[in-house]
Amino acid sequence: MQTLQVEIPVDYVKLGGILEIPDDARAVVVFVHGSGSSRFSPRNRQVAAGLQREGFATLLFDLLTQEEQRHDELDATYRFNIALLARRLGATLVWLRQWADIASLPVGLFGASTGAAAALVAATETPIVGAIVSRGGRPDLARAALASVGAPTLLIVGELDTEVIRLNHKAAGQLTCEHRMAIVAGATHLFEEPGALDEVTRLAAGWFGHWLCAASSGTQA
Repeated sequence: MQTLQVEIPVDYVKLGGILEIPDDARAVVVFVHGSGSSRFSPRNRQVAAGLQREGFATLLFDLLTQEEQRHDELDATYRFNIALLARRLGATLVWLRQWADIASLPVGLFGASTGAAAALVAATETPIVGAIVSRGGRPDLARAALASVGAPTLLIVGELDTEVIRLNHKAAGQLTCEHRMAIVAGATHLFEEPGALDEVTRLAAGWFGHWLCAASSGTQA
Protein backbone atom coordinates (compact mmCIF):
# COMPACT_ATOMS: atom_id res chain seq x y z
CA MET A 1 0.00 0.00 0.00
CA GLN A 2 1.30 3.44 -0.96
CA THR A 3 0.07 6.38 1.13
CA LEU A 4 0.85 9.78 -0.35
CA GLN A 5 0.18 13.26 1.02
CA VAL A 6 -0.53 15.33 -2.09
CA GLU A 7 -1.26 18.92 -3.12
CA ILE A 8 -3.64 19.50 -6.00
CA PRO A 9 -3.24 22.80 -7.91
CA VAL A 10 -6.62 24.23 -8.93
CA ASP A 11 -8.14 27.73 -9.15
CA TYR A 12 -4.81 29.34 -8.19
CA VAL A 13 -4.80 27.49 -4.86
CA LYS A 14 -3.52 24.13 -3.67
CA LEU A 15 -5.87 21.59 -2.12
CA GLY A 16 -4.52 19.00 0.29
CA GLY A 17 -5.25 15.33 -0.26
CA ILE A 18 -4.44 11.77 0.74
CA LEU A 19 -3.92 9.28 -2.10
CA GLU A 20 -3.76 5.63 -1.08
CA ILE A 21 -2.95 2.95 -3.62
CA PRO A 22 -3.15 -0.73 -2.66
CA ASP A 23 -1.02 -3.28 -4.44
CA ASP A 24 -2.68 -4.36 -7.70
CA ALA A 25 -5.37 -1.69 -7.44
CA ARG A 26 -8.25 -2.38 -9.82
CA ALA A 27 -9.93 1.05 -9.83
CA VAL A 28 -9.70 4.41 -8.09
CA VAL A 29 -12.45 6.09 -6.07
CA VAL A 30 -12.37 9.84 -5.45
CA PHE A 31 -14.22 11.03 -2.34
CA VAL A 32 -16.17 14.28 -2.50
CA HIS A 33 -17.06 15.38 1.02
CA GLY A 34 -19.94 17.56 2.15
CA SER A 35 -20.01 20.97 3.75
CA GLY A 36 -18.09 21.37 6.98
CA SER A 37 -15.99 18.28 6.32
CA SER A 38 -12.50 17.62 4.95
CA ARG A 39 -10.14 14.90 3.82
CA PHE A 40 -9.92 13.87 7.46
CA SER A 41 -13.64 13.02 7.70
CA PRO A 42 -13.77 9.90 9.92
CA ARG A 43 -16.79 8.52 8.08
CA ASN A 44 -15.26 8.85 4.62
CA ARG A 45 -11.94 7.50 5.90
CA GLN A 46 -13.70 4.44 7.28
CA VAL A 47 -15.41 3.80 3.95
CA ALA A 48 -12.14 4.44 2.09
CA ALA A 49 -10.32 1.88 4.25
CA GLY A 50 -12.98 -0.69 3.44
CA LEU A 51 -12.71 0.02 -0.28
CA GLN A 52 -8.92 -0.26 -0.12
CA ARG A 53 -9.30 -3.76 1.32
CA GLU A 54 -11.37 -4.58 -1.76
CA GLY A 55 -8.59 -3.39 -4.08
CA PHE A 56 -9.67 0.20 -4.75
CA ALA A 57 -7.23 3.10 -4.67
CA THR A 58 -8.76 6.12 -2.95
CA LEU A 59 -8.27 9.88 -2.99
CA LEU A 60 -9.65 12.01 -0.17
CA PHE A 61 -9.05 15.71 -0.71
CA ASP A 62 -10.21 19.12 0.47
CA LEU A 63 -12.53 21.02 -1.83
CA LEU A 64 -11.73 24.27 0.00
CA THR A 65 -8.58 25.84 1.39
CA GLN A 66 -8.37 26.44 5.14
CA GLU A 67 -9.16 30.11 4.65
CA GLU A 68 -12.16 29.32 2.45
CA GLN A 69 -13.34 26.80 5.01
CA ARG A 70 -13.20 29.46 7.74
CA HIS A 71 -15.27 31.83 5.61
CA ASP A 72 -17.74 29.08 4.85
CA GLU A 73 -18.22 28.30 8.52
CA LEU A 74 -19.17 31.93 9.11
CA ASP A 75 -21.51 32.64 6.22
CA ALA A 76 -21.89 29.45 4.10
CA THR A 77 -20.11 31.20 1.22
CA TYR A 78 -19.04 28.05 -0.57
CA ARG A 79 -20.99 25.02 0.61
CA PHE A 80 -23.86 25.41 -1.85
CA ASN A 81 -21.71 26.69 -4.70
CA ILE A 82 -22.01 23.42 -6.57
CA ALA A 83 -20.52 24.86 -9.76
CA LEU A 84 -17.31 25.80 -7.93
CA LEU A 85 -17.07 22.44 -6.16
CA ALA A 86 -17.73 20.53 -9.39
CA ARG A 87 -15.10 22.56 -11.25
CA ARG A 88 -12.51 21.78 -8.59
CA LEU A 89 -13.44 18.12 -8.67
CA GLY A 90 -13.11 18.05 -12.45
CA ALA A 91 -9.65 19.63 -12.26
CA THR A 92 -8.69 17.08 -9.61
CA LEU A 93 -9.71 14.23 -11.91
CA VAL A 94 -7.45 15.64 -14.63
CA TRP A 95 -4.61 15.98 -12.10
CA LEU A 96 -5.14 12.39 -10.96
CA ARG A 97 -4.13 11.08 -14.38
CA GLN A 98 -0.51 12.12 -13.76
CA TRP A 99 0.00 9.16 -11.41
CA ALA A 100 1.40 6.37 -13.53
CA ASP A 101 0.30 3.62 -11.13
CA ILE A 102 -3.38 4.51 -11.54
CA ALA A 103 -3.55 6.56 -14.76
CA SER A 104 -5.20 3.75 -16.69
CA LEU A 105 -7.61 2.63 -13.97
CA PRO A 106 -11.37 3.27 -14.15
CA VAL A 107 -12.59 6.06 -11.89
CA GLY A 108 -15.55 6.26 -9.53
CA LEU A 109 -16.85 9.09 -7.34
CA PHE A 110 -18.13 8.76 -3.77
CA GLY A 111 -20.03 11.88 -2.74
CA ALA A 112 -21.48 12.76 0.66
CA SER A 113 -24.09 15.44 1.37
CA THR A 114 -23.47 18.44 -0.93
CA GLY A 115 -20.44 16.64 -2.34
CA ALA A 116 -22.80 14.22 -4.06
CA ALA A 117 -24.26 17.08 -6.10
CA ALA A 118 -20.77 18.21 -7.10
CA ALA A 119 -19.94 14.63 -8.13
CA LEU A 120 -23.03 14.39 -10.33
CA VAL A 121 -22.33 17.71 -12.03
CA ALA A 122 -18.64 16.89 -12.57
CA ALA A 123 -19.56 13.52 -14.06
CA THR A 124 -21.52 15.26 -16.83
CA GLU A 125 -18.39 17.20 -17.75
CA THR A 126 -15.73 14.51 -17.23
CA PRO A 127 -16.11 11.38 -19.36
CA ILE A 128 -13.66 9.31 -17.30
CA VAL A 129 -16.19 8.89 -14.46
CA GLY A 130 -17.48 5.33 -14.63
CA ALA A 131 -19.73 5.13 -11.55
CA ILE A 132 -21.05 7.28 -8.71
CA VAL A 133 -22.11 6.49 -5.15
CA SER A 134 -23.93 9.06 -3.02
CA ARG A 135 -24.05 8.71 0.79
CA GLY A 136 -26.72 10.80 2.46
CA GLY A 137 -26.37 13.05 -0.56
CA ARG A 138 -28.18 16.08 -1.91
CA PRO A 139 -28.46 15.09 -5.58
CA ASP A 140 -31.33 17.57 -5.91
CA LEU A 141 -28.73 20.37 -5.81
CA ALA A 142 -27.36 19.13 -9.15
CA ARG A 143 -30.63 20.37 -10.67
CA ALA A 144 -30.62 20.36 -14.49
CA ALA A 145 -27.42 18.30 -14.66
CA LEU A 146 -29.25 15.22 -13.36
CA ALA A 147 -30.76 14.37 -16.74
CA SER A 148 -27.30 14.45 -18.34
CA VAL A 149 -25.54 12.09 -15.91
CA GLY A 150 -24.37 9.00 -17.77
CA ALA A 151 -22.43 7.19 -15.03
CA PRO A 152 -24.40 4.50 -13.14
CA THR A 153 -25.44 6.06 -9.83
CA LEU A 154 -26.22 4.51 -6.45
CA LEU A 155 -28.08 6.70 -3.95
CA ILE A 156 -27.58 5.48 -0.36
CA VAL A 157 -29.78 7.04 2.31
CA GLY A 158 -30.43 6.28 5.96
CA GLU A 159 -33.87 4.92 6.77
CA LEU A 160 -34.47 7.61 9.41
CA ASP A 161 -33.25 10.48 7.22
CA THR A 162 -36.76 11.12 5.93
CA GLU A 163 -36.26 14.53 4.29
CA VAL A 164 -33.16 13.38 2.41
CA ILE A 165 -35.01 10.24 1.31
CA ARG A 166 -37.67 12.50 -0.21
CA LEU A 167 -35.07 14.64 -1.97
CA ASN A 168 -33.29 11.55 -3.32
CA HIS A 169 -36.54 10.06 -4.62
CA LYS A 170 -37.24 13.31 -6.43
CA ALA A 171 -33.74 13.45 -7.92
CA ALA A 172 -33.85 9.79 -8.94
CA GLY A 173 -36.90 10.59 -11.03
CA GLN A 174 -34.78 12.94 -13.12
CA LEU A 175 -31.88 10.54 -13.67
CA THR A 176 -31.85 8.81 -17.05
CA CYS A 177 -28.72 6.73 -16.36
CA GLU A 178 -28.66 3.34 -14.66
CA HIS A 179 -29.47 4.11 -11.04
CA ARG A 180 -30.70 2.59 -7.80
CA MET A 181 -31.64 3.82 -4.36
CA ALA A 182 -30.56 1.85 -1.30
CA ILE A 183 -32.00 2.47 2.17
CA VAL A 184 -29.81 1.53 5.15
CA ALA A 185 -32.07 0.23 7.93
CA GLY A 186 -32.02 2.18 11.19
CA ALA A 187 -29.52 4.77 9.92
CA THR A 188 -29.74 8.54 10.32
CA HIS A 189 -28.09 11.17 8.12
CA LEU A 190 -24.52 10.67 9.36
CA PHE A 191 -24.73 6.85 9.50
CA GLU A 192 -23.38 6.90 13.06
CA GLU A 193 -25.32 3.84 14.16
CA PRO A 194 -23.42 0.55 14.72
CA GLY A 195 -22.91 -1.26 11.43
CA ALA A 196 -24.38 1.54 9.27
CA LEU A 197 -21.10 2.56 7.63
CA ASP A 198 -20.16 -1.10 7.16
CA GLU A 199 -23.33 -1.47 5.10
CA VAL A 200 -22.51 1.69 3.15
CA THR A 201 -19.05 0.28 2.40
CA ARG A 202 -20.51 -3.05 1.30
CA LEU A 203 -22.99 -1.35 -1.04
CA ALA A 204 -20.35 1.00 -2.47
CA ALA A 205 -17.82 -1.79 -3.05
CA GLY A 206 -20.45 -3.84 -4.84
CA TRP A 207 -21.52 -0.94 -7.05
CA PHE A 208 -18.00 0.11 -7.96
CA GLY A 209 -16.92 -3.49 -8.45
CA HIS A 210 -19.80 -4.10 -10.85
CA TRP A 211 -19.64 -0.93 -12.90
CA LEU A 212 -15.92 -0.15 -12.81
CA CYS A 213 -14.12 -3.45 -12.57
CA ALA A 214 -16.48 -5.60 -14.63
CA ALA A 215 -16.56 -2.94 -17.33
CA SER A 216 -12.77 -2.57 -17.42
CA SER A 217 -12.29 -6.33 -17.72
CA GLY A 218 -14.68 -6.48 -20.64
CA THR A 219 -17.40 -8.26 -18.70
CA GLN A 220 -20.86 -7.04 -19.58
CA ALA A 221 -22.32 -5.16 -16.61
